[in-house]
Amino acid sequence: MKFLHFADLHLDTKFDSLNQIDGLPEKRRLEQRKILRQIINYIKENDIQLLLISGDLYEQKYIRKSSIEYINNLFKEIPETKIFIAPGNHDPYIANSFYASFDWNENVYIFKDHIEKIDYKNIHIYGYGFTDYYCRESEVENIEIQNPEDINILITHGALDGGTEEFREYNPLRETRLKKIGFDYIALGHIHKPYYKEEKDQRIVYPGSPISLGFDELGEHGVIVGEISKKDIQLEFIPTDEREFIEKEIDITEFISNEEIIEKLQKLELDEKNLYKIILIGKRYFTINLNQIKKLHGIENIVKIKNHTKPGIDIEKLAKENNIKGIFIRRMLEKKEIEGLDDDFIEKAIEIGLEVL
Repeated sequence: MKFLHFADLHLDTKFDSLNQIDGLPEKRRLEQRKILRQIINYIKENDIQLLLISGDLYEQKYIRKSSIEYINNLFKEIPETKIFIAPGNHDPYIANSFYASFDWNENVYIFKDHIEKIDYKNIHIYGYGFTDYYCRESEVENIEIQNPEDINILITHGALDGGTEEFREYNPLRETRLKKIGFDYIALGHIHKPYYKEEKDQRIVYPGSPISLGFDELGEHGVIVGEISKKDIQLEFIPTDEREFIEKEIDITEFISNEEIIEKLQKLELDEKNLYKIILIGKRYFTINLNQIKKLHGIENIVKIKNHTKPGIDIEKLAKENNIKGIFIRRMLEKKEIEGLDDDFIEKAIEIGLEVL
């Protein structure tokens, strides 16, 4: 049995982190639709019998009916493929959701917040979906497989082995417990980074998101394609996002002006299809004007520039000097202790003050 597993498309998300570049959020939303079309075409061309969507297919807060119709029309193009959806925390099955109100194609099945088992050919599909934006517990870990001699698949949206309070809000699951249940494949969603080849014959899988949503999601993005039998499973990661979000560091220790930074940016060899975040590092001996740099560098696919440099001065040494600079630094350090100001703030203030002096 061939299957395709994806999650976390977040269709119609706002892409607020990309709004520094005019039109880029709109372009990324079009690319989301293109990727979904690409997935459906792959299913048609490769005789995929089962499509597993493990939540966050769309953004409940922003999704438009026209986008839902677009999704459903694509589903109509693969009538022989059975589609199972387990809603997540961004697309929960709530009263005003399109999961509840829209007339989905007959090959689509949507799980709710109780464990269900759907028999499809010689496979048993167990599923659990969100019916709210949070899920602190579910009965997933208590499932008892009814037909262990057959192929059994679990599909759900959840946080695997998350120890923080945030993780416990989104259907917390323990990998050791899930393994004991005996599923032949567990299709998870929620984590946007692929998790599928950490061990031999892995059965618990996050495909990651098919499209990167920002610079906290570096690397390749795609879907998992698999072929499963009771004895064996073969998994393959198929990239879907034509763009990558990439971070590059520039050491400005030897630079003496903002103009040099701009010139360095303009000489970078960048792939025009990718999106870049530039991180300035090293020691600085002048005031960095990020607004000026962003305005003048003229490179469309540099989305963000961050200043992680440190002042090129020895504050402790200067504070011991018996002159106006030393007096200024000592007073600033006293102010830091009295008012509880952070180091970066005080370093920047001292740097500006010394430049004025």
